[in-house]
Amino acid sequence: MPRQDRALTSRELNRAVLARQLLLDRRRLSLPQTLERMGCLQDQYAPSGYIGLWTRVEGFEREQLTQALERRTVVQAMTMRNTIHLCSRRDYWPLIIGIRNERKAWSRSVQGATDRELERSSKRLREALADGPLRLEDLKKLGPRVWRPGSAIWVDLVRIPPSGTWERRRADLYGLAEDWVGPEPQLPEVEARKVLVRRYLGAFGPAPRADVANWGGVRTGALAEAFDGLELRSFRDERGTELLDLPRAPLPEADTPAPVRFLPKWDATLLAHARRAGILAEEHRARLFHIRNPQSESPFLVDGSVAGIWRYADGRIELEPFVRISREDGRALKEESERLAAFHA
Repeated sequence: MPRQDRALTSRELNRAVLARQLLLDRRRLSLPQTLERMGCLQDQYAPSGYIGLWTRVEGFEREQLTQALERRTVVQAMTMRNTIHLCSRRDYWPLIIGIRNERKAWSRSVQGATDRELERSSKRLREALADGPLRLEDLKKLGPRVWRPGSAIWVDLVRIPPSGTWERRRADLYGLAEDWVGPEPQLPEVEARKVLVRRYLGAFGPAPRADVANWGGVRTGALAEAFDGLELRSFRDERGTELLDLPRAPLPEADTPAPVRFLPKWDATLLAHARRAGILAEEHRARLFHIRNPQSESPFLVDGSVAGIWRYADGRIELEPFVRISREDGRALKEESERLAAFHA
């Protein structure tokens, strides 16, 4: 049973997530360590991975991520919520095992194919990839008996560099995970789901059970045994909702200073599962995510909250504030934007 503890204010929850996401202080960590601390990095737009690491890792250079993908210490694959993420090689299989059956259940419910049909096509897809990675256009040419809706859920695939990198942004080269990452370990599903829970709470906690499930793209009930098997502490938010957390995870004071930071498109701190952190005020959500702009926008933070969006154009960073920016914060934004422009160049 979780150990009961105190109520946390919205400001404390904001600082907790910022600290765990390495947005209070840049850290000098390896990229696999960073991704494990962050609970992976959402990466359906290839530059997002680079910018998301630049804003969190001290001294980060673009070639570090490209090299990590080439050396297979970092893996790019469709994982939580069937969305492309960067994760460490160590985390790849536990995360996949933890969500696999839930992903298959989703596939059955929405993609109109039987298990037998999907198993047959997955066998053919494995045979097609046995000699090495193939581009998406070549997989599609093999026809629906091989590549069909659900294929990438029933076969564990990874994106192979140089596709999906800063230099070649389209993530369209696929390979078998067991060939690229290594053989799947004999890991019980409940143990894999414990990794899923620990990664989320370590990156976004304290949090309710439903937020962990939302992030993982699984039913809350599917994680019940994993929660019960972990030593956790319990808090409450200002509305009395139970929040679970890892022992000794960072909980900075509410008045901890938060420096200006630039985030990439689709940064996970902005998504629905992290609403409790208040990083993206609800009145600004539609300005980042709306149907007329499926690529979203890249935001910047002032005092731990989204204060506007930024764009790189003509060798410089252009800012579009949503709120009034103080002179001091304006100076900090100018300095940080100059560093980001140099990173782009």
